[in-house]
Amino acid sequence: MAKAKKSAGGAQTADELNDELAKLKREQFNLRFQRANGQLEKTNRIREVRRSIARIQTKLTEQRRKAG
Repeated sequence: MAKAKKSAGGAQTADELNDELAKLKREQFNLRFQRANGQLEKTNRIREVRRSIARIQTKLTEQRRKAG
């Protein structure tokens, strides 16, 4: 959750947001893999990552609408 608040602080470019989105999607994949294998300890992290992805996608959509 602290990461989301940190990244929400300033205006980020689309490239920075896309990089963060790719990183979060990789983490989401790894978390799903760990859950399937029974190795996941912090189950709430899946929810946090999913919501962070949604926030970034929302920011990207807003930027596209402003530009277009």
